Amino acid sequence: MLKKRKKLGRGVAVIGAGMSKFGMFRDKDSKDLFAEAFNETIASVDKGVDPNEIEALYLGNFSNDFFVRQAHWGAMISDLIGLAPKPATRTEGACASSALAFREGVFAIASGFYDMVLVGGVEEMSKSSSTEVAEGLALATVPYEGKVGFTFPGVFGVIATAYFAKYGASHRDLMNITIKSHKNAPFNPKSQIPFTVLELMHAKIESLKKKGRPVPEWKNEIDFLSDPGANPSIAWPMHLYDCCPISDGASCMLLVAEDLAKNFTDKPLSVAGIGQGSGRGFHAAPSLTSFEATKNAAEEAYNMSGFKPEDIQFSEVHDCFSIAEIIHTEDLGFFKPGEGFKVAEEGLTALNGPMPINTSGGLKSKGHPVGATGTSQLFEVWKQLRNEAGERQVKKNNLRIGAAHNLGGTGGTCTFTILERK
Repeated sequence: MLKKRKKLGRGVAVIGAGMSKFGMFRDKDSKDLFAEAFNETIASVDKGVDPNEIEALYLGNFSNDFFVRQAHWGAMISDLIGLAPKPATRTEGACASSALAFREGVFAIASGFYDMVLVGGVEEMSKSSSTEVAEGLALATVPYEGKVGFTFPGVFGVIATAYFAKYGASHRDLMNITIKSHKNAPFNPKSQIPFTVLELMHAKIESLKKKGRPVPEWKNEIDFLSDPGANPSIAWPMHLYDCCPISDGASCMLLVAEDLAKNFTDKPLSVAGIGQGSGRGFHAAPSLTSFEATKNAAEEAYNMSGFKPEDIQFSEVHDCFSIAEIIHTEDLGFFKPGEGFKVAEEGLTALNGPMPINTSGGLKSKGHPVGATGTSQLFEVWKQLRNEAGERQVKKNNLRIGAAHNLGGTGGTCTFTILERK
């Protein structure tokens, strides 16, 4: 039986977007970061907007409760930006928390209840130790996984091992993902690690020289990433440069009813497709080399938009670890199962390739403040479709369809969102 094509009750458009710089900020807290993103969002509205017109806030935050011992962030951010006493709702879906905020904001407008809402996310992780961050993030695993010691490098190490065994990939293939992401990052002024792998290699060489220590004979990025002294194993086959960093940051977007968008900008982006899926833990997952939540989210979004994977011109995907990018691009239909590990080396996902992936630098290089990640990915789609991405701009004729994929936990929550410039 054919599935009924789902659609919104009325169209929804993005008219503004903003993002703080991502990084580790000892002198900034969640309020500082969100204020930075909010002010940029308001300034980005081409024809101007009165913030008093915002009718509600949907805020993603995973676990500031744990990281900074403070909860109830929806109300606090509402007060910060002058929105109170209007409603503020916090959404939580692990790393997909702000993508859920975006989704709820879309539905609020599509229902006709609101005409303008602010959606976004924030996370403050750097005030905790690495051990505490690992413990906090592990709260997003399925309980039995956490009890047997699975932290996220271990989770994705298992996934990578299964993928290698099934398709014949190797850690060398993961290096190509890392090198590609780091090539994009220097062009992103918001990036936490704005350096290519080659630049990081040369910085390491200079550091060793200053310390009077032996300098390895690295000839290129692969030599550097193959050296366990420079790129140690974290949870085999995950090495240091396969992992995203600990990050602080915020991002947000301003949504309005599509029929009102021209009052604010001549370049609105329409929500063409939006999907969400949920998944099961390792004990019940149908596969270790695919995420059922991603496939369900993609099916919903493609169904709503009428687009197919080949219609998407570029995409941000949730590369919390290098293996994740490979699997997500397959689950989303961009590449066939077992083919995703080959495409980075072939240049297919490069900035100038036929299917650019993670033009922002991805979570790997841009950073991953988990509650802010979903809308930060959509922020990148916003910049690209408006031709405002500077040196990382995707150079395609008639660039008009971009997407963002966001995964939470060990695959328990996933969203896929397609934006279109009409």
